[in-house]
Amino acid sequence: MTSRYSYWFWGIGFLVLSGATSSCVPLRSVSPIATVTEEAQVAPNAVPTAAPSAGPISGGSGWRRVFTDEFTSGVLDRSKWTRCYWWDNGGCTNLGNPNLNWYLPGNISFRNGALVLTAREQQVRGINGRLFPYTSGMVTTGRDYAERHRSDRFSFTYGYVEIRARIPSGRGLWPALWLMPSTHRDLPEIDIMEVIGHRPNVLEMHFHYRADAGQKRTANRRVTVSDLSRNWHVYGLEWSPNAIIWYLDGVEQWRFTNASAIPREPMYLIMNLAVGGAWPGSPNSSTQFPAEFLIDYVRIWQRAQ
Repeated sequence: MTSRYSYWFWGIGFLVLSGATSSCVPLRSVSPIATVTEEAQVAPNAVPTAAPSAGPISGGSGWRRVFTDEFTSGVLDRSKWTRCYWWDNGGCTNLGNPNLNWYLPGNISFRNGALVLTAREQQVRGINGRLFPYTSGMVTTGRDYAERHRSDRFSFTYGYVEIRARIPSGRGLWPALWLMPSTHRDLPEIDIMEVIGHRPNVLEMHFHYRADAGQKRTANRRVTVSDLSRNWHVYGLEWSPNAIIWYLDGVEQWRFTNASAIPREPMYLIMNLAVGGAWPGSPNSSTQFPAEFLIDYVRIWQRAQ
């Protein structure tokens, strides 16, 4: 697969800043992985004109809603969301990719009942005085560095995640919806949706994990669909002990069924709009800023015990 996952996975290291404001700020390091790639071509799916009557695709009884945010209040619910990776230090970035943006709370807003994560062509100084040419927004249900000894705002083991969103297009843009472990380890990672801005008609789905012997592994599928930036779409993921199943607009796109590799630990949700990096490349003159990643709602279910 001609993407970052053919050669790299981003682990976590640390940088200690010197001076009066010293703190530990994680860096993301790289190491080789093995990759299993699957590709598929499917017909464009129908685009919902309104939020569907949501619920787990597999149906059946015993499901209960455990997390919801409809973003109708116009204010970010801080009991549900942080505004950076857990290594937040007056903002944050992913130095391992390496992204060209610095995430800031001011790039999170609301419009017409939707959460808006905005990427701007805006120079700002971030980690260790480094100058970043772009700013952007992200939210997570995890916790930040100061809260590392506490529980996540929300994490879960097994369930169904559904997110209605509209992505931006443009070279160098990288919207993503993904799950990471509450332990703050680099793996496992379940990518519900990733899209590279110059390929808005390609849905990327990835699962990164460790094999029994500890080696890093990646399984993924790339599906060609209609241009995802032109309309709202519903991205779904069902995670159970025996399978991880990806959905687009209620239609299954891929499933991973190696039960021995499937995570059995709490994970939290990340939604972000990155700019630049080894995979999407840098923006060019055709990339329009500000760019917006819109999220209409997030809903998560689990089967009742």
